[in-house]
Amino acid sequence: MSDPTEANGTAGAGGAARPAQPAVDGAGERRVRVVLVDDHRMFRTGVQAEIGQTAETGVEVVGEAADVDQAVTVITATRPEVVLLDVHLPGGGGVEVLRRCAPLMSDTERPVRFLALSVSDAAEDVIGVIRGGARGYVTKTITGTDLVNSVFRVQEGDAVFSPRLAGFVLDAFASTDAPPVDEDLDRLTQREREVLRLIARGYAYKEIAKQLYISVKTVESHVSAVLRKLQLSNRHELTRWATARRLV
Repeated sequence: MSDPTEANGTAGAGGAARPAQPAVDGAGERRVRVVLVDDHRMFRTGVQAEIGQTAETGVEVVGEAADVDQAVTVITATRPEVVLLDVHLPGGGGVEVLRRCAPLMSDTERPVRFLALSVSDAAEDVIGVIRGGARGYVTKTITGTDLVNSVFRVQEGDAVFSPRLAGFVLDAFASTDAPPVDEDLDRLTQREREVLRLIARGYAYKEIAKQLYISVKTVESHVSAVLRKLQLSNRHELTRWATARRLV
């Protein structure tokens, strides 16, 4: 398998875009070219190891990126069939990547399709990227085999969701009413919301750190910030607060 494009936005030694390859090779086996967009290098490495063994999976990872600008550069240069896109990225998040890549998604001959792959299963995150043009949304608890299958389904034009997330999308698009604004929740950053949900679900700090690829000390800092912004005293009050807003 060729070396994937690094997160510096280059595409091969000369910087030229690699031509798109057919989805099926001469032997009739499926092939799909994929770009990984996630701000955690360890997570990208893990996904690459899990699904990027092209001879076995049919998935060729042709590029990686860690923020919005890198993502747009690499996707434009490599023109993959599918982009695995994290929702929360430096520079504006996954929605901003989708906005800037809209012309590539609408290309009728070689469309670039997006599959969100995120630790978040919050309704607002799911709905946001689907409205932005992503073809599906799966959480990072997905198995390697299921992720490979999801990538191929998205390549073929299907919509793919982790089971409990499909309801968010159906409910959102069945209603013309805008969701109410929660001023308390809006005070929190995206990362603080992720930590809040995991705390409310009973995760220990060490488990949250592993799930989000951050240090335990960083988790503690986020929890302190959440408690301060919401004027709560401890994780038990925080859990009740999140449960009352159906964030768990």
